[in-house]
This record gives sequence, structure tokens and C-alpha cells, in this order.
Amino acid sequence: MKKTIFILVACVCGASAHAQQYVINGTKSEKTKAMEPTMTELYFPKVEKITPGDQATASAPSDAIVLFDGKDLSKWINTNGKEALWKINGDGTMTVNKDTKNGGGSIQTKESFHDYQLHLEWCAPANITGAGQSRGNSGVYMQGMYEIQILDNYENETYVNGQAGSLYKQSAPLVNPCRKPGEWNVYDIIYKAPTFNDNGTYRTFPLVTVIFNGVIVQNNTQLIGTTEYIGLPTVKPHGDGPILLQCHGDPSEPISFRNIWIRKL
Repeated sequence: MKKTIFILVACVCGASAHAQQYVINGTKSEKTKAMEPTMTELYFPKVEKITPGDQATASAPSDAIVLFDGKDLSKWINTNGKEALWKINGDGTMTVNKDTKNGGGSIQTKESFHDYQLHLEWCAPANITGAGQSRGNSGVYMQGMYEIQILDNYENETYVNGQAGSLYKQSAPLVNPCRKPGEWNVYDIIYKAPTFNDNGTYRTFPLVTVIFNGVIVQNNTQLIGTTEYIGLPTVKPHGDGPILLQCHGDPSEPISFRNIWIRKL
């Protein structure tokens, strides 16, 4: 969605407050009287009207692209280029398929994205076992490169820059609002894609805001490169990229997802 920039400039042309000229939307006003309320009121271009999602049904807003509606994985593909074969459940959810020998593995959207608002919901099973990083581990990757960690951290400690809501190995969440296993967690993510200099360095860094169960845990946080498991972040020039959901190799019970949608900004 493109952003319209409104321009309103007041130019003082004399010492008197009654001797001013104004440029409003690029047009000079020859009025020589004091400012009035209507002189700073803009009525065009009109702001687009959309229909918000229904809170009772957790539906997507009318201008969103629904990436998973509980019925199929038609918007997704396995990261190996083959069909996405995660389990579609009868209750509108899907569960990670860890059996990489039979079509499992990480999945990503067929479409690539730039700046966006992303909504997704995830749940660790009530009977989950394991500890640390081996307890419901997954992740959602911005442009396929920058991971926001997904992990059951209700009563499960790990390194703080690797717990749920972290920008993996870079930025710990401000707080831990994780719900207990068996209950659904909600991520609302605002992502600003990076731009690059000719030499491959960042001209502007990727920026991420994460609202986790209604609580801000990343506040316009700057990524300094890719989110690596081993080693320091690296800078890899790139264009638009997919949303990726990770299939982690830990032995704990796999987590589930529902209600995934995105709005281009």
C-alpha cells in the first residue's frame, strides 16, 4: 500500500503575524491574515476504507492476502521446491511435518514480499516435552532470511536471544508474554525491508516490530544481518523474499499454526 505524503508549509513574510503567506498542497495562498483552523485541514486525497477483521472469528482485514485459511497450503511450497506437505487438521489448523523423508521440512510462501504487516497464530501442544531449544522450536523468517523465534517459553528457560519473540541470536524480547502449552499465541509483525549500497552493505537496515499476544516485545528493532545459528550475522544483498516457517529438527512434539495473513505496506 503506497503512502501519500501531505505537505503543508507556513512561510513568514514579515514581522507581523497578520502578514504571512502559506503554501498548502503546493499552492501559494495570498491571504495576509492570521492562521485559521481550516487552513490546516486536508480533505484529499481520501484515505482508503477497508473492513477490519472480525474479532470474534479472527478473520483477516479486507485488504489482506490470506496465506493460510485452514483449508489448504496452496500459497506455500516446501523450501526444497516440492509440494508443501504439512498436516492440515480438521479444526482449521496445520501442524509441522518433521518427517523430511516423506515430504516434511520447512515451508515458504510462493509469493515474495517487501514491507508488510504479518499476522500468524501458533500453539505448542498441551502434552509437549523437552527443555530449552528442544521444546516446540520453530520460527518465522522475514524475506526468508531473518528469523523471529517461535518456542514454548511458558515455563522453559533458554538463552534470552533465542526465546519466543526474539530476533534470533540478535535481540531478546522486552518481556515474555508466552501462553502455556495448549493455548494459542499471536504474533503481529511489522517489517521494513532493508536497502543496499552498491558495495553490498546496508544503506538502511531491516526493522522489525513484534507484538506478541498484544504486548510489544520488539519495538522497531534493527537487524544487523542474517540470523545465524552459528557465527555472527552476515549481510547478503537481496530483493523481495518469502515468508518462511521453520521445521526444526528437535525431538519435541511439533507445533501448529492457524490464521496467517499479510498486508503489503
